[in-house]
Amino acid sequence: MKSPPNPRRWVGPGVALLALGGVFLSTYLALYHYGYIGSLACGTGGCEKVQGSNWAKFLGVPVAVWGVLFYGGVFVLAVSSSIAAPLVAAAWPSTALVAMNGVGVAFSGYLTYAEIAWIEAICRYCVVSACLVAVLLVVSELDRRDYRRVAK
Repeated sequence: MKSPPNPRRWVGPGVALLALGGVFLSTYLALYHYGYIGSLACGTGGCEKVQGSNWAKFLGVPVAVWGVLFYGGVFVLAVSSSIAAPLVAAAWPSTALVAMNGVGVAFSGYLTYAEIAWIEAICRYCVVSACLVAVLLVVSELDRRDYRRVAK
């Protein structure tokens, strides 16, 4: 008996790899926040200004820690929806990835606006994270469209 097509055959590993990059990036910034890293390898000084600002925390938790949790969640969902048979066949993981990454893009946009408008400094790592989550959203939406096309 032929197994059903896996619309996530290329997307899951790609999303997982991008999310893993986000985990590493956010972990680096979290380690800096907690003092395990003396200074950021930034070159412009903007990263340290942003990381030391009032905007570096959300609900009392460092934004970098939120990033680790966010990217970790995307990673786990992408991997599990690519290899766990019940999730491969389900539509909701694709929709959940789009929703998660949509929230990530909105939050990154808000933080980027804060960097420009209020902090008056740009953190290169934050820009990379914003680009990363934007790519994750696009790839997740492509996955959702592919899944819907194959499921019909």
